[in-house]
Amino acid sequence: MMEYRPNLDWMLTDLAKSVPGIQMIVVLSADGLRIARQGGDPDTGDRVAAACAGLQSLAGALADEITSSDGEMRMILIEVNGGYFYLMAAGPNAYLAVLSDIRCEPGMMSSRMRDLVARIGPHLTSPPRRNKRVV
Repeated sequence: MMEYRPNLDWMLTDLAKSVPGIQMIVVLSADGLRIARQGGDPDTGDRVAAACAGLQSLAGALADEITSSDGEMRMILIEVNGGYFYLMAAGPNAYLAVLSDIRCEPGMMSSRMRDLVARIGPHLTSPPRRNKRVV
C-alpha cells in the first residue's frame, strides 16, 4: 500500500494559498494511489487519484500519435462549468492534480504548478511497485 506523505502538506498548502479558487490538490502515483492531499476529504482525494491514472494513460497514448512528441504527458487542463481540473507530471511515476473553481486563472495555475514541480519534483517521485513491493 502507498504510504501517505505528510511532509508534502506544507508545500501543497503553500500552493493552495498562492492561487485563489483551489479546492483540492492531490499528489498521486502513476497507478492512481493518493500520496498526499490538501483540501477536500480523503475519499474524494482517492477518487481523484484513481481518475487521474486513467487520464494520464490516455494522454500518453494520444501523445504517441503526435510525431514530434516523446510520448510523455506533461499537463492536462480540463475546463468544466464552474471550474478547472489540472494534471501535471511531477516526477517519475508521480503526478500533481488540482481542482479549482472559476476564480483560478489557468495561466497562473499552470505556472505555479510548474514552479512547485521544479522545486520539489524529487519529493513527488513514486517508485514503481509490483505485488505490493517497490521494484
